Amino acid sequence: MTERYAFCTLLLFALPSALFAVGPVFAPKVDYPTGDRPFSVFSSDLDGDADLDLAVANYYSHTVSILKNSGEGTFPVKVDYSTAFNPASVFASDLDGDGDFDLTSANNFSQSISVFKNNGDGTFASKVDYGTGAASFSIFVSDLDGDADLDLAVANGTGPSSISILMNNGDGTFAGKVDYGTGIDFVSVFASDLDGDSDFDLAVADNGTPFINIFKNNGNGTFSNNLDYIYTGSGPSSVFVSDLDNDGDNDVVVANGNGVVILKNNGNATFAPKVDYPTTGIGLRSVFASDFDGDGDPDLSVANSGVSTVSILTNNGDGTFAPKIDFGTGLNPRAVFASDLDGDGDIDLAIANEGGDNISILKNLLAQNNCISTKGDMNADNSLSSSDVVLMLNCVFLGEGACDLCFSDLNCDTILTSADVVLELNVVFLHTSITCSP
Repeated sequence: MTERYAFCTLLLFALPSALFAVGPVFAPKVDYPTGDRPFSVFSSDLDGDADLDLAVANYYSHTVSILKNSGEGTFPVKVDYSTAFNPASVFASDLDGDGDFDLTSANNFSQSISVFKNNGDGTFASKVDYGTGAASFSIFVSDLDGDADLDLAVANGTGPSSISILMNNGDGTFAGKVDYGTGIDFVSVFASDLDGDSDFDLAVADNGTPFINIFKNNGNGTFSNNLDYIYTGSGPSSVFVSDLDNDGDNDVVVANGNGVVILKNNGNATFAPKVDYPTTGIGLRSVFASDFDGDGDPDLSVANSGVSTVSILTNNGDGTFAPKIDFGTGLNPRAVFASDLDGDGDIDLAIANEGGDNISILKNLLAQNNCISTKGDMNADNSLSSSDVVLMLNCVFLGEGACDLCFSDLNCDTILTSADVVLELNVVFLHTSITCSP
Protein backbone atom coordinates (compact mmCIF):
# COMPACT_ATOMS: atom_id res chain seq x y z
CA MET A 1 0.00 0.00 0.00
CA THR A 2 2.92 2.34 0.73
CA GLU A 3 4.23 1.93 -2.81
CA ARG A 4 0.79 2.54 -4.22
CA TYR A 5 0.37 5.66 -2.08
CA ALA A 6 3.76 6.95 -3.25
CA PHE A 7 2.87 6.25 -6.87
CA CYS A 8 -0.43 8.06 -6.63
CA THR A 9 1.05 10.99 -4.72
CA LEU A 10 3.73 11.37 -7.40
CA LEU A 11 1.07 11.18 -10.09
CA LEU A 12 -0.99 13.80 -8.29
CA PHE A 13 1.83 16.35 -8.37
CA ALA A 14 2.88 15.40 -11.89
CA LEU A 15 -0.52 16.17 -13.40
CA PRO A 16 -0.35 19.25 -15.65
CA SER A 17 -1.92 22.47 -14.40
CA ALA A 18 -4.31 22.50 -17.38
CA LEU A 19 -6.18 19.65 -15.75
CA PHE A 20 -7.19 21.87 -12.84
CA ALA A 21 -9.82 23.77 -14.84
CA VAL A 22 -12.82 24.79 -12.78
CA GLY A 23 -16.46 24.53 -13.76
CA PRO A 24 -19.47 22.36 -14.52
CA VAL A 25 -19.29 19.20 -16.61
CA PHE A 26 -21.31 18.47 -19.75
CA ALA A 27 -21.89 15.14 -21.42
CA PRO A 28 -20.54 14.73 -24.97
CA LYS A 29 -22.68 16.42 -27.59
CA VAL A 30 -25.61 14.79 -29.35
CA ASP A 31 -26.45 16.28 -32.75
CA TYR A 32 -29.82 16.72 -34.46
CA PRO A 33 -30.32 17.90 -38.06
CA THR A 34 -31.75 21.32 -38.89
CA GLY A 35 -32.00 23.24 -42.14
CA ASP A 36 -29.13 24.78 -44.08
CA ARG A 37 -26.79 27.04 -42.07
CA PRO A 38 -28.57 27.44 -38.73
CA PHE A 39 -27.80 30.90 -37.34
CA SER A 40 -29.95 31.06 -34.18
CA VAL A 41 -31.61 28.76 -31.64
CA PHE A 42 -34.26 29.48 -28.99
CA SER A 43 -35.76 27.19 -26.34
CA SER A 44 -39.36 27.42 -25.10
CA ASP A 45 -42.35 25.18 -24.33
CA LEU A 46 -43.98 25.48 -27.74
CA ASP A 47 -46.53 22.65 -27.47
CA GLY A 48 -47.66 23.14 -23.87
CA ASP A 49 -46.46 19.79 -22.53
CA ALA A 50 -44.18 21.31 -19.85
CA ASP A 51 -40.85 20.49 -21.52
CA LEU A 52 -38.70 22.83 -23.58
CA ASP A 53 -38.69 22.60 -27.36
CA LEU A 54 -36.36 24.28 -29.85
CA ALA A 55 -36.82 26.76 -32.68
CA VAL A 56 -33.91 27.18 -35.10
CA ALA A 57 -33.47 29.87 -37.76
CA ASN A 58 -31.87 28.40 -40.92
CA TYR A 59 -30.21 31.19 -42.89
CA TYR A 60 -29.83 29.51 -46.28
CA SER A 61 -32.97 27.33 -46.12
CA HIS A 62 -35.18 30.38 -45.43
CA THR A 63 -36.94 28.35 -42.73
CA VAL A 64 -37.46 27.98 -39.02
CA SER A 65 -37.12 24.40 -37.77
CA ILE A 66 -39.23 23.27 -34.81
CA LEU A 67 -37.75 20.37 -32.83
CA LYS A 68 -40.14 19.09 -30.18
CA ASN A 69 -38.68 17.69 -27.00
CA SER A 70 -39.36 14.02 -26.34
CA GLY A 71 -39.50 14.85 -22.63
CA GLU A 72 -35.97 13.80 -21.78
CA GLY A 73 -33.94 16.28 -23.80
CA THR A 74 -33.92 14.43 -27.12
CA PHE A 75 -35.29 15.93 -30.34
CA PRO A 76 -35.99 13.21 -32.88
CA VAL A 77 -38.09 15.06 -35.49
CA LYS A 78 -37.99 18.53 -37.02
CA VAL A 79 -40.78 20.40 -38.80
CA ASP A 80 -39.91 23.38 -41.01
CA TYR A 81 -41.82 26.62 -41.58
CA SER A 82 -40.96 29.03 -44.37
CA THR A 83 -39.74 32.51 -43.46
CA ALA A 84 -38.77 35.42 -45.67
CA PHE A 85 -35.22 35.31 -47.05
CA ASN A 86 -32.26 34.57 -44.77
CA PRO A 87 -33.59 34.38 -41.19
CA ALA A 88 -30.68 35.21 -38.89
CA SER A 89 -32.44 35.27 -35.50
CA VAL A 90 -35.47 33.63 -33.88
CA PHE A 91 -37.34 34.44 -30.65
CA ALA A 92 -40.30 32.71 -28.94
CA SER A 93 -42.84 34.63 -26.84
CA ASP A 94 -46.60 35.06 -26.35
CA LEU A 95 -47.30 37.84 -28.83
CA ASP A 96 -51.09 37.60 -28.98
CA GLY A 97 -51.79 37.02 -25.28
CA ASP A 98 -53.45 33.61 -25.66
CA GLY A 99 -51.06 31.74 -23.36
CA ASP A 100 -48.90 29.92 -25.91
CA PHE A 101 -45.58 30.88 -27.45
CA ASP A 102 -45.46 32.40 -30.91
CA LEU A 103 -42.36 32.89 -33.04
CA THR A 104 -40.64 35.83 -34.67
CA SER A 105 -37.66 35.76 -37.01
CA ALA A 106 -35.43 38.58 -38.23
CA ASN A 107 -34.86 38.11 -41.95
CA ASN A 108 -31.57 39.56 -43.09
CA PHE A 109 -31.89 39.79 -46.87
CA SER A 110 -35.63 40.56 -46.84
CA GLN A 111 -35.37 43.55 -44.49
CA SER A 112 -38.29 42.16 -42.53
CA ILE A 113 -39.45 40.15 -39.57
CA SER A 114 -41.79 37.16 -39.82
CA VAL A 115 -44.42 36.44 -37.15
CA PHE A 116 -45.75 32.88 -36.72
CA LYS A 117 -48.75 32.48 -34.41
CA ASN A 118 -48.89 29.25 -32.43
CA ASN A 119 -52.00 27.14 -32.97
CA GLY A 120 -51.75 26.04 -29.33
CA ASP A 121 -50.05 22.71 -29.97
CA GLY A 122 -46.63 23.71 -31.27
CA THR A 123 -47.77 23.97 -34.88
CA PHE A 124 -47.82 27.41 -36.46
CA ALA A 125 -49.92 29.47 -38.84
CA SER A 126 -48.29 30.82 -41.96
CA LYS A 127 -45.99 33.77 -41.47
CA VAL A 128 -47.00 37.41 -41.53
CA ASP A 129 -44.18 39.76 -42.51
CA TYR A 130 -43.44 43.31 -41.34
CA GLY A 131 -40.86 45.66 -42.79
CA THR A 132 -37.76 46.68 -40.82
CA GLY A 133 -34.55 48.50 -41.61
CA ALA A 134 -31.86 47.16 -43.92
CA ALA A 135 -30.30 43.74 -43.27
CA SER A 136 -32.26 42.72 -40.16
CA PHE A 137 -30.01 40.49 -38.10
CA SER A 138 -31.18 40.18 -34.48
CA ILE A 139 -34.56 40.34 -32.74
CA PHE A 140 -35.57 40.73 -29.10
CA VAL A 141 -39.09 40.68 -27.64
CA SER A 142 -40.05 42.75 -24.58
CA ASP A 143 -42.78 45.08 -23.29
CA LEU A 144 -41.11 48.28 -24.38
CA ASP A 145 -44.00 50.72 -23.83
CA GLY A 146 -45.38 49.33 -20.57
CA ASP A 147 -48.82 48.37 -21.87
CA ALA A 148 -48.50 44.66 -20.93
CA ASP A 149 -48.11 43.29 -24.44
CA LEU A 150 -44.84 42.36 -26.11
CA ASP A 151 -43.13 44.60 -28.64
CA LEU A 152 -40.20 43.97 -30.96
CA ALA A 153 -36.70 45.44 -31.19
CA VAL A 154 -34.72 44.56 -34.31
CA ALA A 155 -31.03 45.23 -34.95
CA ASN A 156 -30.49 46.08 -38.61
CA GLY A 157 -27.04 45.59 -40.08
CA THR A 158 -25.32 47.42 -42.90
CA GLY A 159 -27.12 49.93 -45.00
CA PRO A 160 -26.86 52.01 -42.62
CA SER A 161 -27.48 50.26 -39.31
CA SER A 162 -30.46 51.14 -37.14
CA ILE A 163 -32.76 49.74 -34.48
CA SER A 164 -36.35 49.17 -35.60
CA ILE A 165 -39.07 49.23 -32.93
CA LEU A 166 -42.40 47.59 -33.82
CA MET A 167 -45.17 48.14 -31.28
CA ASN A 168 -47.69 45.39 -30.61
CA ASN A 169 -51.32 46.34 -31.28
CA GLY A 170 -52.32 44.00 -28.45
CA ASP A 171 -53.26 41.04 -30.61
CA GLY A 172 -49.91 39.96 -32.06
CA THR A 173 -50.10 42.33 -35.01
CA PHE A 174 -47.67 45.22 -35.18
CA ALA A 175 -47.60 48.90 -36.08
CA GLY A 176 -45.13 50.15 -38.64
CA LYS A 177 -41.50 50.40 -37.62
CA VAL A 178 -39.86 53.39 -35.98
CA ASP A 179 -36.08 53.55 -36.44
CA TYR A 180 -33.44 54.83 -34.03
CA GLY A 181 -29.75 55.49 -34.29
CA THR A 182 -27.14 54.92 -36.91
CA GLY A 183 -24.23 52.54 -36.84
CA ILE A 184 -22.06 50.46 -39.10
CA ASP A 185 -23.16 46.88 -38.46
CA PHE A 186 -25.71 46.31 -35.67
CA VAL A 187 -25.73 42.52 -35.13
CA SER A 188 -27.17 41.89 -31.65
CA VAL A 189 -29.79 43.58 -29.45
CA PHE A 190 -30.87 42.87 -25.85
CA ALA A 191 -33.64 44.63 -23.88
CA SER A 192 -33.28 45.12 -20.13
CA ASP A 193 -33.67 47.80 -17.45
CA LEU A 194 -30.16 49.24 -17.44
CA ASP A 195 -30.77 52.53 -15.62
CA GLY A 196 -33.07 51.31 -12.83
CA ASP A 197 -36.19 53.23 -13.86
CA SER A 198 -38.29 50.08 -14.49
CA ASP A 199 -38.56 50.36 -18.26
CA PHE A 200 -36.57 48.40 -20.82
CA ASP A 201 -33.54 49.97 -22.44
CA LEU A 202 -31.53 48.47 -25.29
CA ALA A 203 -27.93 47.29 -25.50
CA VAL A 204 -26.75 46.89 -29.09
CA ALA A 205 -23.51 45.38 -30.43
CA ASP A 206 -22.03 47.10 -33.50
CA ASN A 207 -19.75 44.59 -35.19
CA GLY A 208 -18.31 47.26 -37.46
CA THR A 209 -16.89 49.25 -34.53
CA PRO A 210 -15.29 48.47 -31.15
CA PHE A 211 -18.41 49.64 -29.32
CA ILE A 212 -21.77 48.69 -27.93
CA ASN A 213 -24.53 51.27 -27.89
CA ILE A 214 -27.04 52.00 -25.14
CA PHE A 215 -30.48 53.32 -26.12
CA LYS A 216 -32.36 54.60 -23.05
CA ASN A 217 -36.12 54.15 -23.00
CA ASN A 218 -38.07 57.36 -22.43
CA GLY A 219 -40.68 55.33 -20.56
CA ASN A 220 -43.14 54.94 -23.42
CA GLY A 221 -41.24 52.78 -25.89
CA THR A 222 -39.50 55.68 -27.58
CA PHE A 223 -35.75 55.92 -27.27
CA SER A 224 -33.07 58.55 -27.07
CA ASN A 225 -31.12 58.93 -30.27
CA ASN A 226 -28.13 60.17 -28.31
CA LEU A 227 -26.11 56.97 -28.29
CA ASP A 228 -23.74 56.17 -25.47
CA TYR A 229 -20.76 54.39 -26.98
CA ILE A 230 -19.02 51.96 -24.66
CA TYR A 231 -15.70 50.56 -25.77
CA THR A 232 -15.46 46.76 -25.80
CA GLY A 233 -12.62 46.01 -28.21
CA SER A 234 -12.69 44.72 -31.75
CA GLY A 235 -15.82 43.45 -33.44
CA PRO A 236 -18.51 42.83 -30.78
CA SER A 237 -20.72 40.07 -32.17
CA SER A 238 -23.17 39.32 -29.35
CA VAL A 239 -24.49 41.10 -26.26
CA PHE A 240 -26.24 39.67 -23.18
CA VAL A 241 -27.49 41.42 -20.04
CA SER A 242 -27.56 39.88 -16.54
CA ASP A 243 -26.80 40.84 -12.94
CA LEU A 244 -23.36 39.26 -12.90
CA ASP A 245 -22.14 40.64 -9.56
CA ASN A 246 -25.41 40.32 -7.60
CA ASP A 247 -25.64 44.02 -6.75
CA GLY A 248 -29.17 44.53 -8.04
CA ASP A 249 -28.41 46.19 -11.38
CA ASN A 250 -27.91 44.64 -14.78
CA ASP A 251 -24.45 44.26 -16.23
CA VAL A 252 -23.45 43.69 -19.84
CA VAL A 253 -21.40 40.85 -21.29
CA VAL A 254 -20.12 41.02 -24.85
CA ALA A 255 -18.52 38.44 -27.12
CA ASN A 256 -15.98 40.03 -29.42
CA GLY A 257 -12.99 39.04 -31.52
CA ASN A 258 -10.69 38.50 -28.55
CA GLY A 259 -12.90 36.88 -25.92
CA VAL A 260 -15.57 37.94 -23.48
CA VAL A 261 -15.86 41.50 -22.17
CA ILE A 262 -17.59 42.29 -18.87
CA LEU A 263 -19.05 45.77 -18.32
CA LYS A 264 -20.29 46.24 -14.76
CA ASN A 265 -23.18 48.64 -14.39
CA ASN A 266 -22.71 51.63 -12.07
CA GLY A 267 -26.47 51.48 -11.46
CA ASN A 268 -27.48 54.16 -13.96
CA ALA A 269 -26.59 52.64 -17.36
CA THR A 270 -23.04 53.92 -17.16
CA PHE A 271 -20.41 51.24 -16.89
CA ALA A 272 -17.08 50.58 -15.27
CA PRO A 273 -14.10 50.03 -17.58
CA LYS A 274 -14.22 46.73 -19.40
CA VAL A 275 -12.64 43.56 -18.06
CA ASP A 276 -11.54 40.99 -20.63
CA TYR A 277 -11.61 37.22 -20.32
CA PRO A 278 -10.02 35.15 -23.08
CA THR A 279 -11.77 32.25 -24.72
CA THR A 280 -10.40 30.87 -27.97
CA GLY A 281 -10.17 34.27 -29.64
CA ILE A 282 -11.34 32.67 -32.90
CA GLY A 283 -14.76 33.42 -34.36
CA LEU A 284 -16.73 34.20 -31.21
CA ARG A 285 -20.36 34.41 -32.30
CA SER A 286 -22.69 34.19 -29.31
CA VAL A 287 -22.71 34.58 -25.52
CA PHE A 288 -25.36 33.46 -23.01
CA ALA A 289 -25.43 33.84 -19.20
CA SER A 290 -27.02 31.20 -16.94
CA ASP A 291 -26.28 29.32 -13.70
CA PHE A 292 -24.50 26.20 -14.92
CA ASP A 293 -22.95 25.09 -11.62
CA GLY A 294 -26.00 25.56 -9.39
CA ASP A 295 -24.49 28.11 -7.01
CA GLY A 296 -27.00 30.88 -7.70
CA ASP A 297 -24.95 33.25 -9.86
CA PRO A 298 -24.86 33.51 -13.67
CA ASP A 299 -21.98 31.84 -15.48
CA LEU A 300 -21.13 32.36 -19.15
CA SER A 301 -21.24 30.18 -22.26
CA VAL A 302 -19.62 31.32 -25.50
CA ALA A 303 -19.85 29.77 -28.98
CA ASN A 304 -16.43 29.65 -30.69
CA SER A 305 -17.07 29.18 -34.39
CA GLY A 306 -13.45 28.91 -35.53
CA VAL A 307 -12.58 25.95 -33.32
CA SER A 308 -16.01 24.27 -32.93
CA THR A 309 -16.23 24.54 -29.15
CA VAL A 310 -18.31 26.20 -26.49
CA SER A 311 -16.43 27.86 -23.62
CA ILE A 312 -17.84 27.88 -20.08
CA LEU A 313 -16.62 30.59 -17.70
CA THR A 314 -17.73 30.04 -14.12
CA ASN A 315 -18.69 33.06 -12.01
CA ASN A 316 -16.66 33.46 -8.82
CA GLY A 317 -19.72 35.02 -7.20
CA ASP A 318 -18.74 38.65 -7.67
CA GLY A 319 -18.89 39.05 -11.44
CA THR A 320 -15.34 37.89 -11.99
CA PHE A 321 -14.81 34.61 -13.81
CA ALA A 322 -12.62 31.54 -13.61
CA PRO A 323 -10.61 30.48 -16.69
CA LYS A 324 -12.62 28.91 -19.47
CA ILE A 325 -13.37 25.23 -19.94
CA ASP A 326 -14.09 24.10 -23.52
CA PHE A 327 -16.52 21.45 -24.72
CA GLY A 328 -16.83 20.15 -28.26
CA THR A 329 -19.74 21.16 -30.50
CA GLY A 330 -20.66 20.57 -34.12
CA LEU A 331 -18.92 22.42 -36.93
CA ASN A 332 -18.75 26.23 -36.64
CA PRO A 333 -21.17 26.96 -33.78
CA ARG A 334 -23.05 30.17 -34.47
CA ALA A 335 -25.41 30.51 -31.47
CA VAL A 336 -25.82 29.12 -27.96
CA PHE A 337 -28.94 28.95 -25.78
CA ALA A 338 -29.10 27.67 -22.18
CA SER A 339 -32.13 26.00 -20.56
CA ASP A 340 -33.13 22.85 -18.69
CA LEU A 341 -33.79 20.62 -21.68
CA ASP A 342 -34.02 17.26 -19.90
CA GLY A 343 -36.04 18.43 -16.89
CA ASP A 344 -33.51 17.39 -14.26
CA GLY A 345 -33.11 20.81 -12.66
CA ASP A 346 -29.79 21.92 -14.14
CA ILE A 347 -29.05 24.04 -17.20
CA ASP A 348 -28.15 22.36 -20.50
CA LEU A 349 -26.94 23.85 -23.78
CA ALA A 350 -28.39 23.95 -27.29
CA ILE A 351 -25.94 25.11 -29.95
CA ALA A 352 -26.70 25.97 -33.58
CA ASN A 353 -23.83 24.78 -35.79
CA GLU A 354 -23.66 26.85 -38.96
CA GLY A 355 -21.15 24.56 -40.66
CA GLY A 356 -22.80 21.30 -39.66
CA ASP A 357 -26.45 22.02 -40.49
CA ASN A 358 -27.41 20.73 -37.06
CA ILE A 359 -27.77 21.57 -33.41
CA SER A 360 -25.67 20.09 -30.63
CA ILE A 361 -27.25 19.28 -27.27
CA LEU A 362 -24.84 19.22 -24.33
CA LYS A 363 -26.49 17.91 -21.19
CA ASN A 364 -25.29 19.27 -17.87
CA LEU A 365 -24.25 16.49 -15.48
CA LEU A 366 -24.70 18.50 -12.28
CA ALA A 367 -28.04 16.94 -11.34
CA GLN A 368 -26.93 13.45 -12.36
CA ASN A 369 -24.09 13.53 -9.85
CA ASN A 370 -26.11 12.19 -6.95
CA CYS A 371 -26.13 9.25 -4.59
CA ILE A 372 -27.33 6.78 -7.18
CA SER A 373 -24.04 7.35 -9.01
CA THR A 374 -21.09 5.03 -8.56
CA LYS A 375 -18.70 6.20 -5.87
CA GLY A 376 -15.98 8.22 -7.56
CA ASP A 377 -17.91 8.67 -10.82
CA MET A 378 -17.60 12.45 -10.69
CA ASN A 379 -18.90 13.08 -14.22
CA ALA A 380 -21.74 10.52 -13.99
CA ASP A 381 -20.80 8.70 -17.19
CA ASN A 382 -21.01 5.27 -15.54
CA SER A 383 -17.27 4.68 -15.76
CA LEU A 384 -14.19 5.66 -13.77
CA SER A 385 -11.42 7.44 -15.66
CA SER A 386 -8.83 10.22 -15.46
CA SER A 387 -11.65 12.73 -16.03
CA ASP A 388 -13.06 11.75 -12.64
CA VAL A 389 -9.63 12.28 -11.08
CA VAL A 390 -9.49 15.81 -12.48
CA LEU A 391 -12.93 16.64 -11.09
CA MET A 392 -11.98 15.18 -7.70
CA LEU A 393 -8.85 17.35 -7.66
CA ASN A 394 -10.97 20.41 -8.44
CA CYS A 395 -13.23 19.61 -5.50
CA VAL A 396 -10.48 18.94 -2.95
CA PHE A 397 -7.91 21.55 -3.85
CA LEU A 398 -9.96 24.29 -5.53
CA GLY A 399 -13.32 23.83 -3.84
CA GLU A 400 -15.07 23.93 -7.19
CA GLY A 401 -17.43 21.65 -9.06
CA ALA A 402 -20.10 19.12 -8.15
CA CYS A 403 -18.60 17.91 -4.87
CA ASP A 404 -21.50 16.18 -3.14
CA LEU A 405 -20.17 13.75 -0.54
CA CYS A 406 -22.50 11.01 -1.70
CA PHE A 407 -20.26 10.35 -4.69
CA SER A 408 -16.95 12.06 -3.80
CA ASP A 409 -16.41 10.76 -0.25
CA LEU A 410 -14.65 7.53 -1.18
CA ASN A 411 -13.56 6.58 2.34
CA CYS A 412 -16.96 7.46 3.86
CA ASP A 413 -15.53 9.60 6.65
CA THR A 414 -18.08 12.39 5.92
CA ILE A 415 -15.43 14.86 4.78
CA LEU A 416 -13.68 15.41 1.46
CA THR A 417 -9.88 15.40 1.73
CA SER A 418 -6.72 14.43 -0.13
CA ALA A 419 -7.26 10.88 1.18
CA ASP A 420 -10.25 10.63 -1.16
CA VAL A 421 -8.04 11.82 -4.03
CA VAL A 422 -5.55 9.05 -3.30
CA LEU A 423 -8.34 6.47 -3.27
CA GLU A 424 -9.65 7.84 -6.57
CA LEU A 425 -6.19 7.57 -8.11
CA ASN A 426 -5.86 4.00 -6.85
CA VAL A 427 -9.24 3.03 -8.27
CA VAL A 428 -8.67 4.64 -11.67
CA PHE A 429 -5.02 3.74 -12.28
CA LEU A 430 -4.44 0.68 -10.09
CA HIS A 431 -7.95 -0.77 -10.30
CA THR A 432 -8.43 -1.21 -6.57
CA SER A 433 -11.89 -1.49 -5.06
CA ILE A 434 -13.93 1.09 -3.15
CA THR A 435 -14.83 -0.42 0.19
CA CYS A 436 -17.69 1.88 1.28
CA SER A 437 -21.01 2.51 -0.42
CA PRO A 438 -23.34 5.50 -0.85
